[in-house]
Amino acid sequence: MDITVETIKRELPRLLRDDPELRRYVLEIARGHFADRVQTDDRFDRVLDELRRDREEQARKWEESRRAFDRVHEEIMAQAKKHDRSIGALGARWGLQSETAFRNALAGILETSFGVSVRNVCEFDDAGEVFGRPDQVEIDIIVKNGMLLLMELKSSIDKSGMYIFERKARFYERHHNRKADRLIVISPMIDPRAIPVAQALGIETYGDSLDLPVE
Repeated sequence: MDITVETIKRELPRLLRDDPELRRYVLEIARGHFADRVQTDDRFDRVLDELRRDREEQARKWEESRRAFDRVHEEIMAQAKKHDRSIGALGARWGLQSETAFRNALAGILETSFGVSVRNVCEFDDAGEVFGRPDQVEIDIIVKNGMLLLMELKSSIDKSGMYIFERKARFYERHHNRKADRLIVISPMIDPRAIPVAQALGIETYGDSLDLPVE
């Protein structure tokens, strides 16, 4: 009998359904080539376990990396704050030094160019008239041809600096019982908002010491 593949495909389902022996025989042959459901389930479970372990391992590595990053970040921030404090302290020290150097340079120009003597007067304000508490008060003065000039020589000055200078000048006048002929601020960096204050207080402002008329 000539049995074709098409005939087998057509008849095999019925034969398997009706003949238990044939069904067992076919299953036995197929088992050698295909995993049964139990084996498939076991393999699937193993794959899931491996994926779960990989995910847990990755999560553990990520957590360790995050903690290491946090430690490094904290150390960097601590070092940055330390450097900021050091730079701030250095900047403050340099500011004081450069301010003194700047004042000395301006005083030197005035003395050389105009033949005057710039005196730096430092007196103690017991009553806190200038700063609101007892403190040293420094002010530069020029006395020429009987005129008294009170000056502030600074690298920069703002509104509050103008008010402080005016209080220092009045402090000097009261304690020496002498009225200043001129109040003068010399600074290359005068806050524009300080100009109206200076004008209201009767303070002359100059951006360069050579601009100052002392005759």
